[in-house]
Amino acid sequence: MYPVKSYAVASAQHPLAPFSFSRRDLWPRDVLIDIRFCGICHSDIHQVRNEWGNSLYPMVPGHEIVGIVAEVGKQVKSFKPGDKVGVGCLVDSCRECPDCKDGLEQFCVHPVFTYNSYEKDGKTLAQGGYSNRVVVNEDFVLRLPPALPMDAVAPLLCAGITTYSPLRHWKAGPGKKVGIMGLGGLGHMAVKIASAMGAEVSVISRSRNKEADAKRLGAKHYYATGEAGTFEKLAKTFDLIICTVSVDLDWNQYLGLLKRDGTMVILGVPPKAPAVSAASLIFGRRSLAGSLIGGIRETQEMLDFCGKHGIVSDIELIPIQKAQESYERVVKGDVKFRFVIDMASLK
Repeated sequence: MYPVKSYAVASAQHPLAPFSFSRRDLWPRDVLIDIRFCGICHSDIHQVRNEWGNSLYPMVPGHEIVGIVAEVGKQVKSFKPGDKVGVGCLVDSCRECPDCKDGLEQFCVHPVFTYNSYEKDGKTLAQGGYSNRVVVNEDFVLRLPPALPMDAVAPLLCAGITTYSPLRHWKAGPGKKVGIMGLGGLGHMAVKIASAMGAEVSVISRSRNKEADAKRLGAKHYYATGEAGTFEKLAKTFDLIICTVSVDLDWNQYLGLLKRDGTMVILGVPPKAPAVSAASLIFGRRSLAGSLIGGIRETQEMLDFCGKHGIVSDIELIPIQKAQESYERVVKGDVKFRFVIDMASLK
């Protein structure tokens, strides 16, 4: 067993605090990773606070993990000590269902998430990346682009793949007009990736507050829905809309911004189920869809794409002792655009 230092929560009412536990010994195809950086995702906050009603405690959050391979099992062929690697939202799956066989492990009937999940034995809690080391089967370890800074790569393991996957699936690229709703942790990555794919990118936000950032990140246009006439002006404009926000909105208004056969993809989960009019879909043959991270193969493809185009997340690097404080700032939108924990601060 490998002793581990971490920060964890004991319940939804407890703050993050130092927590010690042990990782399993290396199985033949396992990789031991010394964690250097871990991003903070808004889903960490939802899970820590049991806002989705499925939290398991004690919980070590974190699924945007980057680090250095320290040891490998006897049968590992893909990695060696010293390699720069990452671990995202999944650390295993059933390997047998149709989704796994199609390389879409995120839709597996029995996924093993990086934390707030049981490992394949059904009784050991998987613990995440707010820690100094992790043991993962090599099939769920990802190779990092060598030229990119590791701290700014960390959020690609969730925010990057969560936006890359729908942009790729719905074929964002030259000749396509793509609207990005929201410019936060997900939205800013969607702008960078869609722009690199060659799409004409617009950011759709409530106010003009983030216009300069949107243009800097690669957006060609910026629209404020709080301004009179915006929805009328943009009617039937976009081939694809990526909704990255998790607030209550009238989705019917945004569906009206799609061209015929356009698609609006939901990434954020609002507190209440929005009412969607059938007419919003029927008149225009529009689609309303959802998307969830990506499989391991596609996540590696995303990392390679970002390496080729020099894409990383805009981050604020913090010590782990400020992780709890950062949660409040994330909720308030007070970060540009992703917090990343420097694990050198975990003493």
